Amino acid sequence: MADKSEVLNQKLKQKGFFNFTELYNFCFNWLEDEGYNVKEKEYTEKIKSDGKELIIKWEAKKDVTDYFENVFEINWHILGLKDAEIEREGKKENTNKGEVGIEIKANLVKDKENKWEDKPLWKFLRGTYEKYIIRTTVNQYENRLENKAKKFAGEIKAFLQIEGR
Repeated sequence: MADKSEVLNQKLKQKGFFNFTELYNFCFNWLEDEGYNVKEKEYTEKIKSDGKELIIKWEAKKDVTDYFENVFEINWHILGLKDAEIEREGKKENTNKGEVGIEIKANLVKDKENKWEDKPLWKFLRGTYEKYIIRTTVNQYENRLENKAKKFAGEIKAFLQIEGR
């Protein structure tokens, strides 16, 4: 089994006005523009008396090398989603109202193809290789991924601030 280390786990939450479709497309396009292959693992929609409840789970992967892979797990939980109309600069706009929660997990996967897991000796050699030979490289990849994940979270926060006004 490939070894993965979680470099970031961040939760974003906002209650108020936002355009769900634009937020969804913004996040999806941002990941694709960064070279990630995004797969929607789950999309559940429940109609409730106070609005829709959405649960969305994404997995976004990007090869770094033939040994390393960056993986984002993005879990959305939206409560009380309703259509709304706001007035911005004298013009009426259709938007949404509700509570959006987005959890971003960033993982660095090592030995993504499980080439070093077949035999106990190889597994031991992999541990030695990672601990003593490429330790600084692993740290560099983890730091880059952490910075990328923080940038992604910051972009979502900025998008929600702009939409929330």
